[in-house]
Amino acid sequence: MLGQDILGSGFSFDMEVALTGDSYVAGEETALMEAIEGKRSMPRFRPPFPAQAGVWGNPSNINNVKTVAYAPELVRLGGEWFSGIGYERSKGTAILCLTGNVNYPGMYEVPFGLTLGQVVNDIAGGTATGSPVKLLQTGGPLGGVLGPDSLEITLDYELMSQAGAILGSGGIIVASEDVCAVDLAWNMVAFCQYESCGKCFPCRLGMTHLLDTLERIASNAGRPADLDLMRTIGKTMGMGSLCGHGQLGFNPIRSSLQHFEEDFRVHLEEGRCPTGSCTARFHRPTRTSPEAVSGWYVEEEAAAKSTA
Repeated sequence: MLGQDILGSGFSFDMEVALTGDSYVAGEETALMEAIEGKRSMPRFRPPFPAQAGVWGNPSNINNVKTVAYAPELVRLGGEWFSGIGYERSKGTAILCLTGNVNYPGMYEVPFGLTLGQVVNDIAGGTATGSPVKLLQTGGPLGGVLGPDSLEITLDYELMSQAGAILGSGGIIVASEDVCAVDLAWNMVAFCQYESCGKCFPCRLGMTHLLDTLERIASNAGRPADLDLMRTIGKTMGMGSLCGHGQLGFNPIRSSLQHFEEDFRVHLEEGRCPTGSCTARFHRPTRTSPEAVSGWYVEEEAAAKSTA
């Protein structure tokens, strides 16, 4: 109920919807406040935190729409009812967006406590091609990659974090054996690099360096030191970035290396994509192809030696 003197109570309350523009970083709470104030969606230094000084310097409460949507039922039915839904410390429900190689892609609300296997097989109807699940990419572009054994993981914030992934925005991409982990990591990092607001250089430059290195690996021109190089960049981003965009930007690569380092190794040591998906995307010859012998790799390697 909105307006002046609501139901004669003497209490007045109004609401205004603010458009933040097409910015992924605007999901970060301080960047969202900047957008509401008419500025670019860029994170603020903290402290002060929003509860102390938020929108136009006023104490502000920033929550996801999902959290606010719980409020009426919590008031009506109480906290004990709410705590009866979910698993361990993850109470309530999760909003999942299931895409990729599944029969029934879509958005679903499910209670915490289901396994990822139940989500993929019972709710999404299993893989559309009938082939086994190779990997799950969870939590949106800043999330992580999990292997096929992850189907036994319970849908729970803590357990997913321990497995090397996050639930994040609830996105789950299901992929089968025709997807290369290098190609998938490139997709995620390309989005994150494009959406970096550019305020802090660990994120702005780090994302670009990660993308350049992944492109080099995916096009079969990678160097033996590239994996350690990306780990070093990712560590710097995690320590020096202002918000989660940079702090979590290495997640797709870190988790891909944790579960599918073999895909990277085949690119680096054998000069080919294990599934062919990188070859189709980058249209680059492999080390064993006629084009490699006739010039492309000769030129690339000569340039690398010259730079070194």
